[in-house]
Amino acid sequence: MKPDLLEAKAEMAAQFLKMIASAPRLLLLCQMAEKECSVGELAERTGMRMPTVSQQLSLLRAQGLVVTRRDGTTIYYRLASEAAREVMGVLFKHFCAVDAKGLPIVAVDEAETV
Repeated sequence: MKPDLLEAKAEMAAQFLKMIASAPRLLLLCQMAEKECSVGELAERTGMRMPTVSQQLSLLRAQGLVVTRRDGTTIYYRLASEAAREVMGVLFKHFCAVDAKGLPIVAVDEAETV
């Protein structure tokens, strides 16, 4: 890969990582890793206030990490790209997944280090 292209790709990756390097945004993205959600659903599932959810979603949308779909007066948000879905899938598996009882699922390698 040419150095200029490699540098541009590295900058894109850095911007992506900056956007997800926020606990509130990660909470929202983890919820959207499972399914598309409205602002109200995201607020309820994360315990965040609706204005906070809206503000974070606006930032994620501006950076191209989420896209929207309107159904009447409700706007649904979902992960925008395959890259975002793959990264959030890995993060979800290790940090967000819960069992049927709502308890965190701990990966074998994590349990060994605790």
